[in-house]
Amino acid sequence: MTDSAGAAWEVLRGLDKPGLAELFADDPKRFDRFASRVDLAESGILFDWSKTHLDAAHLLAFEKLAELAGFSEAREKLLTGEIINPSEGRAAEHTAQRSVGNPDSVDLARALHRRMAALVDAIHKGVLGEVRHLIHIGIGGSALGPALAIDALARDGAMVDVHVVSNIDGCALEEAFAACDPRTTILAVASKTFSTIETMTNVQSALDWLEANGVADSFGRVVALTASPDKALEWGVDETRILPFPESVGGRYSLWSSMGFPVALALGWPDFAELLDGAAIMDRHFAEADGAANVPLRAAFADQYYTRLRGCQTRAVFAYDERLALLPAYLQQLEMESNGKSVTVGGAPVGDPTAPITWGGVGTDAQHAVFQLLHQGTNLVPVDFVASIVPGHNLDDEHHRILLSNCFAQGAALMAGRQSDDPARSYPGDRPCATILLDELTPASFGALIAFHEHRTFSNAVLMGINPFDQFGVELGKEIAVQIDEGTAHFDASTEALLKLVGLAV
Repeated sequence: MTDSAGAAWEVLRGLDKPGLAELFADDPKRFDRFASRVDLAESGILFDWSKTHLDAAHLLAFEKLAELAGFSEAREKLLTGEIINPSEGRAAEHTAQRSVGNPDSVDLARALHRRMAALVDAIHKGVLGEVRHLIHIGIGGSALGPALAIDALARDGAMVDVHVVSNIDGCALEEAFAACDPRTTILAVASKTFSTIETMTNVQSALDWLEANGVADSFGRVVALTASPDKALEWGVDETRILPFPESVGGRYSLWSSMGFPVALALGWPDFAELLDGAAIMDRHFAEADGAANVPLRAAFADQYYTRLRGCQTRAVFAYDERLALLPAYLQQLEMESNGKSVTVGGAPVGDPTAPITWGGVGTDAQHAVFQLLHQGTNLVPVDFVASIVPGHNLDDEHHRILLSNCFAQGAALMAGRQSDDPARSYPGDRPCATILLDELTPASFGALIAFHEHRTFSNAVLMGINPFDQFGVELGKEIAVQIDEGTAHFDASTEALLKLVGLAV
């Protein structure tokens, strides 16, 4: 972090911190000032940050911090395909997959999308025989994005039944086997490097399952999604069923690339294209809006306020929509793998907290599980509520009325609290939340929602002076696991004892 950015942080730390009740009392139009709408082709999303402790003074100071931290320059590098991941010498070109970026990268993305669309169309037309099921095998970003998108958008009338398997625990794979007919099942191998041990082990077991159930050409049922197409070809996948994507697209940002194949297969290509278009609208907003008018950047201002100025160690996300049940898990990887760092871009110690722990659940279930801590616990936890005005079901409207009433009531209660002569029944209030309200959950609004969180994560990284695009922290445990498998290392007494108990050491 530069000295000037450090000085901006000192200014922020010195500002008064009025409570939420005072902020609303002083500004009756606070909602109008802190809620913004991003319009899509046929709908839109409202982002309401009025129930956070941001005020005009903090916004001005954060805008100055963004200027001194080089936000505009970093955004330009991101969106034009320049190197933005210096530790690995790479660009981060996920927006090019949505037609926003370096023209050559955009052209390549469109060509690869045409290739994927042709394969999706061929499968739907029966070129691979009857296909009713897809087992999509990946891990991390190769699984979390597709799983979320399919659960959110393909619950009603999916063209192909998709099962996403990521865990190396065989129970996960057996559950998929039980739901699929091997005669009408194809496999997707989702691995950027085409060498991830969990993925390749699961794929081999899936091939064994196909062969054991009479599928003569099991490799003929495999589609490879990878940035290493040569490895997939060498492994045995026919070139016509290899869907490449660029090395510059990171795993947790890869939903928009060939990694989205299972989503396109389940929804059909027009819906997948709509998903890309929705994300592109958010990309353009992020590229064009400045300061607090930039919705992802304003969200990052609030994130930084709570993490660095108020010492909050966690941030909670509650989807008041069953279709978004996997959103907290998706955001856990996006935010914590991106920004869970302890050094700056230049390799110096950060010196301040970086990513909070992201967690959450589904409303109204979570109200009967964790909201006790949110309302009366000793931890201050910023909360995001995510909901849709239009329900995702055809049941009585009373279901959705109760759902949304609970969502908005929780936000109001967190802010206002309630005093009581009985301390056990007293609520302190002044607890922050933000609300993200979709007109309707569609492929376009889903795409915009995920792109918003990508840009929010990037904005946070720039304000902290860290690199959100490397993830070396995931490697050490993998290396040690290999050493255990090979029997090439010795460990502490506790680990050695555990390995002996399960037969992994002599």
